[in-house]
Amino acid sequence: MSIIIRKANYDDLPAIHDLVRDLAIYEKAEPEFTATIEDYQNDFKANIFESLVAEKEGQVIGMMLYYMTYSTWKGRMLYLEDFVIKEDFRRFGAGQLLWESFIKVAKEKGCRLAKWQVLDWNEPAIKFYEKNHAIIEKEWLNGKLFFN
Repeated sequence: MSIIIRKANYDDLPAIHDLVRDLAIYEKAEPEFTATIEDYQNDFKANIFESLVAEKEGQVIGMMLYYMTYSTWKGRMLYLEDFVIKEDFRRFGAGQLLWESFIKVAKEKGCRLAKWQVLDWNEPAIKFYEKNHAIIEKEWLNGKLFFN
């Protein structure tokens, strides 16, 4: 069967949450993954984020989670928070299909820019983005604050 890309719905949130946990494990940062399924459910209902899912034979095998933000230099921007494909389903085109759907969503929303982060050691991801003509910045440093 083929891979289907579709907009995520509320019932997909447990699968999306599990995929993000898989990503945290891959990034050796599982203890830092503290958002609960209830957080996802509440924030999805509040339209804080949207998601696309890749589905094969009725199973969610990948996802992209994103939200609108704003670039003071460019205007509307879609921020890609996470992009995950289950390890057993990598190299079958699901990532490329999700990517193309994400770009389409950004254009439909009138965005002039899409932005995301990638770890400097994640060579497969960097190669994927570069293959898709992305600019991987080297000069910007990230800043963050946590509020508990």
